[in-house]
Amino acid sequence: MSPKRFTLKDAFVVSWRKLLSPVRKTVLAGNWKMYKTQAEALEFLKGFVSHLEDTPDERDVILCVPYTALGSLSKNLHGGRVRLGAQNVHWEDCGAFTGEISAPMLTELGVDYVVVGHSERREYFAETDETVNRRLKAAQAAGMTPILCVGETKAQRDAGETEAHIFSQLENGLVDVDQNKLIIAYEPIWAIGTGDTCEAAEANRVIGLIRSKLTNAEVPIQYGGSVKPANVDEIMAQPEIDGALVGGASLEPESFARIVNYKA
Repeated sequence: MSPKRFTLKDAFVVSWRKLLSPVRKTVLAGNWKMYKTQAEALEFLKGFVSHLEDTPDERDVILCVPYTALGSLSKNLHGGRVRLGAQNVHWEDCGAFTGEISAPMLTELGVDYVVVGHSERREYFAETDETVNRRLKAAQAAGMTPILCVGETKAQRDAGETEAHIFSQLENGLVDVDQNKLIIAYEPIWAIGTGDTCEAAEANRVIGLIRSKLTNAEVPIQYGGSVKPANVDEIMAQPEIDGALVGGASLEPESFARIVNYKA
């Protein structure tokens, strides 16, 4: 059976549902991962900000960049439309933790947001729900808003363990975390760079389940599975989806600008 096409009627229905939902922020964040030198980051910024003149004020735009670009971007973003984010934070303020960076170091540079628990950190750097929890609390204690990433692998999805796995990540990761200063990103690991596709309706379903486990219904929940200009309009039309955590498509100014300026 071929998948159901997304029609104008569908868009009207989900838009109406959004109007009836609790007021939630729309958050569009670019995660640059380990891409762009300091010079390349500044060049990107020059080409990007000119596309934001007509971006609705209620859309929060964030760039989560490598540590080496934080200082120079902070100077150029001061008072601007784009907010600055980091990609990780340690739970201690200082200490013998070679290669790590602390929350006070980030806030000194004007960082407002930080990604915590990204699937690549969990896979390659042995991140656990316990360390994620400690990082979340450290970020909040320093005044930053963390973006908590949760999601399932292909093996977990095929085994019917999507809900159980994500619920476990939430239960263990959010212990003593203030949900009034939090963003969550659902990243279906099985659909990132694999050729498999997570349909917008399925992403909406899972994000709705995530929201059902939160004590604060106004926590913004992003979708983070290969978001690009070609699919952002359909994704953002879903009633449960409040934004996007964008990887590769955030590396080019025009591409990320199209995502930020999605058609509502």
